[in-house]
Amino acid sequence: MSTAHSFTRQDITFPSGDSTCAGWLYLPTGVTSPPVVVLGHGLGATREMRLDAFAERFAQAGIAAVAFTYRHFGDSGGHPRQLLSIRRQLADWDAALAYVSSRTDVDRSRVAVWGSSFGGGHAITVAARHPELRAAVAQCPFTDGLASALALGPLASLRMTPVLARDLATRIRGKAPAMVPIAAAPGSPALMNAPDALPGYQALQPPGKTFRHEVAARVIPTIAAYRPGRAAKKVTVPILFCVSNTDSVTPPAQTLRYAGTAPHGEIKRYDAGHFDFYTGETFEQLVHDQTEFLVRQLHPAPAAQTP
Repeated sequence: MSTAHSFTRQDITFPSGDSTCAGWLYLPTGVTSPPVVVLGHGLGATREMRLDAFAERFAQAGIAAVAFTYRHFGDSGGHPRQLLSIRRQLADWDAALAYVSSRTDVDRSRVAVWGSSFGGGHAITVAARHPELRAAVAQCPFTDGLASALALGPLASLRMTPVLARDLATRIRGKAPAMVPIAAAPGSPALMNAPDALPGYQALQPPGKTFRHEVAARVIPTIAAYRPGRAAKKVTVPILFCVSNTDSVTPPAQTLRYAGTAPHGEIKRYDAGHFDFYTGETFEQLVHDQTEFLVRQLHPAPAAQTP
């Protein structure tokens, strides 16, 4: 019977813009020049928030993986801290792909991208910009800022106006940013305030780690204007959309409309919430489906046979 590949994990850093991104490199043991998938996370999240769980499974299937944290967050560089810049995050994706292309221990002609939530939207954008990729996975992807803002509700959006004004003023004066919570209880001003948002976000944090539940408020108008789903029609490589039927953060109806425009798109739907995708039985189903897709597109070497 076949067995899963063992793997090693290395701490890595790579340059991006005026600073560096920190990450992990997973390499399947005993595999010469494996294909590789690059993984990026969602709003304010870092790679410690369950990206390792997905990367480990891909490595066991013979696919190398790079899981990275965006600049301004976690142990990556960049100042001010907790600055969520769409432009900079997309540059970090480009930098991660450049890092992969600089390595001689992976197959640089067999590269895929994997993103979740806000990172799922980035994965669509990146795949549209990089036709040399072999595949992409967009998990519960953020595809339309306007749709997400409407799901948040106009009252909650209005409640963020004062902190947005304060942050714009601090930016002009060169002061530290004014912050808005990433997730909060329903009715509270935050980037996500659906009933499952705060407990779901907290459940992703490993014990003993401290995370800042806030970002610079100046990102609010750029999130509302970001519509990465529109790029799906320009993605020429196979792309797998993993969609939550009950998604409270990234409304599934709009995501499905965009996914249907991808020339080589595949869609899988799950009866689980946005934050359920990272743990438990839903995670097991997702990672199985994603591994099957990536193996089909990247053709990793099979694991050794055992008697």
